Order: sequence, then C-alpha cells, then structure tokens
Amino acid sequence: MKQKKTVRNQARKDSPGGKTAIKSEKKTEGNSFFSWLLVLAFLGAWLSVGVMWFDLVDYNSVVGTLGGVYDADGDGDFDVEDAKVLLGLTEKPVMVASPENPLGEKDSLPGENREFTTEESRTANQISPESPPATQPVPTSVSTPESITETTEFTEEPSVESKEEKEAKKKKPKLLNKFDKTIKSEINAAEKLRKKGKIEESLRAFEALVQKFPQSPRCRYGKAQAEDDLAEKKRSNEMLLKAVNSYREVAELPDVPPDLVKATLKRCADRQQFLGRTKGSLATLEKLVQIFPEDISLKNDLGVAHLLLGDNKGAKRIYEEVLARAPHDGFAKVHYGFILKSENMIAESIPYLREGLETGEPGTDDGRFYFHLGDALQRTGDKSAYDWYEAGHRRGHFASVWQRSLYNVPGLRARPWWTAEETGYTALVKMLERNWLTIRDEALSVLDSNSGQFLPEDENLRETGDWGQFTLWQQGRKVAASCRYVPKTCGLLERYTEATSCKRGQIKFSVMQAGTHVWPHTGPTNCRLRMHLGLVIPSKGCRIRCTNQTREWEEGKVLIFDDSFEHEVWQEAESFRLIFIVDVWHPELTQLQRQTLSPI
Repeated sequence: MKQKKTVRNQARKDSPGGKTAIKSEKKTEGNSFFSWLLVLAFLGAWLSVGVMWFDLVDYNSVVGTLGGVYDADGDGDFDVEDAKVLLGLTEKPVMVASPENPLGEKDSLPGENREFTTEESRTANQISPESPPATQPVPTSVSTPESITETTEFTEEPSVESKEEKEAKKKKPKLLNKFDKTIKSEINAAEKLRKKGKIEESLRAFEALVQKFPQSPRCRYGKAQAEDDLAEKKRSNEMLLKAVNSYREVAELPDVPPDLVKATLKRCADRQQFLGRTKGSLATLEKLVQIFPEDISLKNDLGVAHLLLGDNKGAKRIYEEVLARAPHDGFAKVHYGFILKSENMIAESIPYLREGLETGEPGTDDGRFYFHLGDALQRTGDKSAYDWYEAGHRRGHFASVWQRSLYNVPGLRARPWWTAEETGYTALVKMLERNWLTIRDEALSVLDSNSGQFLPEDENLRETGDWGQFTLWQQGRKVAASCRYVPKTCGLLERYTEATSCKRGQIKFSVMQAGTHVWPHTGPTNCRLRMHLGLVIPSKGCRIRCTNQTREWEEGKVLIFDDSFEHEVWQEAESFRLIFIVDVWHPELTQLQRQTLSPI
C-alpha cells in the first residue's frame, strides 16, 4: 500500500502542476482539520449552556457522591451549588480566614466600657501587647463558624488529609435552613461583597434581603455581620448596638439551624462584652448554655463572663460543674486553679494550674497562668517555679525569667536598677532629695493623726507583717482628697509630668511595720520606672532585692528600679520604715505613646 502511495505521489510530481496539486491537497486537509476543531468547540460551548440553563447534569448525584467531602462555596454544607463549582460552572469564591476577637477584649476591666473611642489606635478585633490587666486570667476565643474558611483549590487527585482535617470537615457548621438554601445564590452575592470589604454595599444587599425575606435567619445574620463590620470600620458604638440587636433577632426567628443559633449568640455575647455590657453578655451566654447543655466550651465561656463581673464564686461553681463532667479539661483547670489562688488557696491551686498548662489546650497558653503557677510554687518553696517562668519566657509571654510583666511595649531598655542620669529625670530626683524633710514631715503628720488615710496593701503580696499605703496620684490622676492632707508635697510634684501624667503608675507613701516580708513579685508593665525616696529608715534590717542585687534605703536618697523585674522586700528592723514612691514613665516612651497607652 505504501508503495502504491509513493508511486501515485511521484506521478503527481512528474505531471504538469504536480507540486501545486500536492500543496493544494495539504491545504485542503489543514482547513478540514481546523473546521472540525471549530465544530467541536461550538458543540462544547452549547453543551455548557445546556448544562447551565437546562440542568442536563444531575447535580444531586454529584452531591450524593461527594457529600461531606468538599464544600466549594464555603457556606458550611455541600449541595447543588457546590456541585456546580466542581463542574466549573460557577466561580469558586475565595474565602479569607478572619479569626474573631476573644471574649471582651483581653484588656477590658470588669464592667469597663470598651466602646470605640477616638483616642484608640487599635481596631476592634486586635489585642494590644500594651493593654491593661484584666481580672479574667485569659481571653476566651469566641469565633463564628464562618470565620474558619478554606483557601485550598480543588484538584482532581485527592490529597492526603490528616485526622484533624477530616474531623474539622465533619464538624463544619450548617448555617442554612431549607428555605435559605432556595435563595442561596442571593445570600452568596451579598456575602461576597462583605468578604471583599465592600461593607456598605453588602449591608444594603442584606437589608434588601431581610425586607424581602423577613423570616430568613441567614439573611438577618448576614445583615448583623455587615453592621458589625461597618461598626469596626467607622468605630461606631451606635452601629455596633444595631449589630447586637440584629444578632438577637436571628436567634428569635423560627427554624434557625442550631449551628447558626450558636454562632449568632456567641458573637452577640462577644460584642456585648466589647461594649462593656457585661451583664448582658452573661445573660446571652447563659441562654447559650441552656440551649446547648452538652457543649463544654460554652460553659467555659460562661465561667469567664462571671470572672469579668468579679463574680469569682459564680465562676468557681461553673468550673466545678465542667470538671465534674470533663475532669481533664485544660481550660477549666487553669481557670479553676486561678480562682483557688485568688482565694489564697496556694497549694491547692498548683495541680490545677500545672495540669491545665500541660494539656496545651486552646485558651491555656497564656502568660498569666505561667505567672500564677510560678508565683504559687515560689510561695510554697518549690524551686521548679523558675522552670515554669523559663517555659513562659520560651513561649514568648515574659521578656526574661526575671522580667515577667505582662503588659509591655517592646523594645524599651530593660535593666533592674537605674541611676538618675540614665533616666534623664535628674531634675525630679534632685527636687525630691532637696525637699525630703518637708515631704517626710507631711507624711508623718498624716501617719500620726491616725486618720485612716494609710490603707492596707490589698494585692496579697505579704507573707507576714503590716504594710500601708497613702496614694496621691493614681493612673495619672490627682487624688485631690489626699492632697489636702499633704499640700506642700503635691505642690512640689505638680510640674513634673513624667510622674503626674504616668497613667501606668502611682505616687504614694508606703509605711511598713517591723516583721513584714513581701513575696517575690513583679509589676504589671515595663512602661514605668519606680523611684523610692527614703523618709524614715531604721539603721538595720530593711532591704530590697531586685533580680539578684540587694540594696538598702537611705534617708533623703532616691533609689530607682524597674519593678517589672522580680523584687522582694524584708523589713526586719525594730521600728517602722517610711518611703515615698514616685512612678515615672519609662524614658524611651514617646509623647504619643504616653498619651495613648491605656491606664494601669
């Protein structure tokens, strides 16, 4: 056959115009080939149109095959819309993970209104490392299920998944009821605007959906989320209140999927706490616990809410209930240990704090738990305290084993002892030393009057003895009632703003009676230095240790140290010791930082 073809071709070549005939044949073959390609392309295009518009593909069969394995559109379930994504007929949305804010913002004080303010430099869902201490020992993560989303693209070859990943997919929340699934495309369109940061447009879209479908839980939830986002963008308390009300409305609608009820009320409690509405947040969490009594994490959140209200007894009861049902729950253990320690049950608190930290469970890896475990061990004479301090340092909670303050500005010079020249506050030091007798005499007159101005130390820092304090400035604010007793002293300090404006410190007199021992402890922040002016100092028996250096006070002289480092005090004299304490801003803080840092 090959021979005949060769002969035929040769004949064409030998004939007049033979070469032209061959070229023409090749051209005809090429045109024919490309014509078929065009026909196939058009057929493919019409097939896609038919699939899309006439439902030629049974999406439900795809759902049945892949259900629970792949959620392409990020709505928390696998359904017809997901099948369309897998078949390439719908654009897969790119979902960006956005972890929500811990309950009540880590730096909120119990009952404190943490509203948006013009002075705040932080966004609503950030935790500042310079935040003030809170009575709750650890933040609780309260994130909505939709904040956990996938960015991995689907491939034909199945990837090897870990057990944890498979479990996470099994537990994906279901946020749509039957009706909402019928309007899913409209919900997705509005949600896509929100994910892209077009918050105002998203809010208008969800408001229109709520107007159109007033009984749709998912539409109202989207409206609440958009209001929440807009409140953060505009730093508006009014808008945030609207979001809180919308979250409430979602939970009150009929036929709300349980996962959506949970996501809605958790976020509602979080936003209430942010606004300082701690009692409202507690009520919301109590409702959640009633609806989902088997969810241990909700009871743990409820315990934190009690702590935020200063209700340690209520929190203790909650964590006892949790530990009765889940004796190895690390979150409950560290919080229960913290409560025991606050009740001065030092030895009893240790196993709960230690075992809770050892679990490594979410919510346990917090500097305050390392801090309190180490402190409890120190007080019982257990040298393993420094092992836990070292562990806290390795985890990034402490600047060093010695410097264990928790509310810090990074990069500030860190050393335990300072000279006046190193601080740059030589004028203040000279003024104090020059006027020490005036300051002493006013303090003694208050002390001798027995007027009750010196209040007992109330931070549980004493092992033995009596220690009283008389405060003139607190958190950068003058205590006018106190200054009436010592007008000359207050007058001397007025122009030294490095001290009087120090929102993270105090100015106060400190009297310590014989036989007093103050446990090793650290201050809360690295943003201040502490000056001690000796007023009445017995000749022997009074000393202060900061890290591994011990010094003694002198009358009329100023000692300066950084109290974010571990320090300890002994008063073993036969008479009282009286000093004047003046806290000043760390000299390396800028004026802007001094103005914007929150008080401690």
